[in-house]
Amino acid sequence: MFETFRNIRWEYLFDYELAIDSLPFLLQGLQITMVIALFSMFFALILGVVIGVARMSKFAIFHLPARLYISFMRGTPLLVFVFILYYGLPVIGLSFNNAVVAAIVGVSLNFGGYLAEVVRSAILSVPRGQWEAAATLQMDYFQTLRKIVIPQATRIALPPTFNIFMDVVKGTSLASVITVQELLYSARLVAGRTYDSMTMYISAALIYWMVCIVIGYFQDRLEIRYNRYLSK
Repeated sequence: MFETFRNIRWEYLFDYELAIDSLPFLLQGLQITMVIALFSMFFALILGVVIGVARMSKFAIFHLPARLYISFMRGTPLLVFVFILYYGLPVIGLSFNNAVVAAIVGVSLNFGGYLAEVVRSAILSVPRGQWEAAATLQMDYFQTLRKIVIPQATRIALPPTFNIFMDVVKGTSLASVITVQELLYSARLVAGRTYDSMTMYISAALIYWMVCIVIGYFQDRLEIRYNRYLSK
């Protein structure tokens, strides 16, 4: 075991000069990564709210398709879904002219299923008395959701929603398999040219980590904002 560690060539683990020289190129890939992540999260949130509310409906015409959608999206790998969209749909005559659009659609639809469950659980966490109070004010179902339930559910949903956003950012790396030049794809290009895969993949990992740290910072700030009145 110790002999194995002695044989490791630590000098080839990370080339600081190559990492610094490649940083501008990697940051160009990061721009594409963030475009995909932000648009995907936006559409996934919309889908999550709609599907989550439909999942709670008493009518089978709403909750059965919602349950099927959630089950399929949570039960299939994102990579397989992206392949189906970009390489499978052209077989039946449907295709995306832009790989970035295909990546956004795939990530949005997939994570929309996870966010739907976050929305549903957050809404169910609001005390039933809030619904009853709204009924005494003669509010209908959608008014109760919009004015009373969703503002309270938002605080509950913040931590899991930001965790999913981090997963969305990391999940965009799968767009590299459909030739989207995002962060990981850019790192692979440099690695192929310099034959230093370790440095480039470590650099990409560190950039993903920094992005998630920033997301975590905004999560903490929003949680403080929503929780400041709880103890009063």
